[in-house]
Amino acid sequence: MSMTDSFPTRRAAGVHLLLPTLPMFVSDGPRPGPTVWVQAGIHGDEIAGVHAVQELLEQGIRPQRGRLILIPVMNPAAYRARERAAPGGLDLNRCFPGDPQAAEPERRLASLLMGVLVGERPDLVATLHESNKRYDPAVTPSFGQSLVVGVQPVPGIIQSVCDVMNQTLLSEDERWTVQHYPVPTSSTEVIVDAIGCVGVCVETWMGFPERRRTDMHIEVVRNLLGAQGQL
Repeated sequence: MSMTDSFPTRRAAGVHLLLPTLPMFVSDGPRPGPTVWVQAGIHGDEIAGVHAVQELLEQGIRPQRGRLILIPVMNPAAYRARERAAPGGLDLNRCFPGDPQAAEPERRLASLLMGVLVGERPDLVATLHESNKRYDPAVTPSFGQSLVVGVQPVPGIIQSVCDVMNQTLLSEDERWTVQHYPVPTSSTEVIVDAIGCVGVCVETWMGFPERRRTDMHIEVVRNLLGAQGQL
């Protein structure tokens, strides 16, 4: 069985339970346009992105053009434990494209998500992450306050969103950077390779209060959607 055999080409607008505790929210705008996929909670201890997507849903976010797909919690078991991976489990971010027949639940989950992604073929995929290390060009790896891409040249939309974010800083510590840091085994890069979309990992720095990190994730997502003409 291929990873897309169980999936329609595209899901209807609405809420879809990919698993009993893994909802996917799909909304369509009144006009045609790009498809944007935003996912969070691939690591269970990176909670600000989860809360950002949940709050965007509570705010009633809808695209004016195209399709918006939101997954607040990619890895429910890890999120419940507030750990990077579920206790005794694998890092879901290193399990893509997955295997529907694997013994490990993370590999089966990755295959499930990958199948839906291939069916939807988004133009942009944003994965909301967090990092214990503030980005420092002298420290490798370090990711906090960076928009991480695995390709060059950097997609113009990513640089433009970074520039917009840097106009609303509360302090210089919040300054954003676009970072080219290819990790071929990361879920985002596997998705980019399979679909040919723009992919970005949004990394806030855990040195900020949770409320501020959540707000920054919300702002990045809204800026990405605005740059795609969806808001």
